[in-house]
Amino acid sequence: MKTHTIKYKDAVMPCDMLPYERFMHFGPESLTDAELLAIIIRTGSSSCSPIEIARNVLALGYGKEKGLNCLYRASVDELKGINGIGEVKAVRLKCIAEIAMRMSMKSASYSLDCCKPSDVALCYMEKLRHEEREKVILLCLNNKLRLIEEILLSIGTVNSASLSPRDVYMHALKSGAAGIILIHNHPGGDPSPSRADVAITNKIRESGIMLDIALRDHIIIGDKSYYSFEEKGLLWQ
Repeated sequence: MKTHTIKYKDAVMPCDMLPYERFMHFGPESLTDAELLAIIIRTGSSSCSPIEIARNVLALGYGKEKGLNCLYRASVDELKGINGIGEVKAVRLKCIAEIAMRMSMKSASYSLDCCKPSDVALCYMEKLRHEEREKVILLCLNNKLRLIEEILLSIGTVNSASLSPRDVYMHALKSGAAGIILIHNHPGGDPSPSRADVAITNKIRESGIMLDIALRDHIIIGDKSYYSFEEKGLLWQ
């Protein structure tokens, strides 16, 4: 019987080689997205192999979010709806997505120029555009406007998230920040500030003046768009 083979770089390998074996022989770069997930999924069901389960995961799709990107949008319950995936596997896949996102954000933060609102907005657009609820993030900066620490202050509803000057500056003082930037998202897609956004920004700015920790910007993330209070000249009035 003839054995079917495929070529990867300068190596020839059997088509029926299992993903784990292929990983050990040729490295992770030789695997397809489905094969990578199959290794994480590990076991199949009575009717589906791990690779078939992985393909069903990748077929979920959320508009433009397809393939591996759908892991961040899919809920644990949605993943459990796929034949062969129970709670443990669903949680494992969600953790993989979160690790990938955190690695991406950490890498971006090393080179993040907090002097430019556009650069900060671009960095956080990728993370926050997936969110269906408002999240408020605090960036603590040193005196050269380099990032010291990123802190998730609150998670709210579709329309709002709680925020108080006390919480903001408690974290800022603890991190030894010389300045701060606030970031939050509008799940509806329009980054225009609400009256509540303007009011709380003014309170936080005024509190920062007394504590000698400047509010450098408040950036609202929308759908591939953003609003910067600093760019609009609203922080120095």
